[in-house]
Amino acid sequence: MHEPTMIFSIKEDKEKEMKRTLLAVYDALKEKGYNPVNQIVGYILSEDPTYITTHNNARSLIRKIDRDELLNLLIKSYLND
Repeated sequence: MHEPTMIFSIKEDKEKEMKRTLLAVYDALKEKGYNPVNQIVGYILSEDPTYITTHNNARSLIRKIDRDELLNLLIKSYLND
């Protein structure tokens, strides 16, 4: 007998990784006393990395996220809820 074939979705994996990264950045900003939502929005709009703290490597992490993909995912998520 054959076992069922496992199907992996690169898109889902990428979205999950993006969410984990964003949560880590959010937590780092909150730990440093910033308003995480305002800081992340500022970064997304300007692409200025100084909106994001270096605490817990958050600035480096957020730079790994493609802003266009993030905005696309956020808008889809918002409209589907």
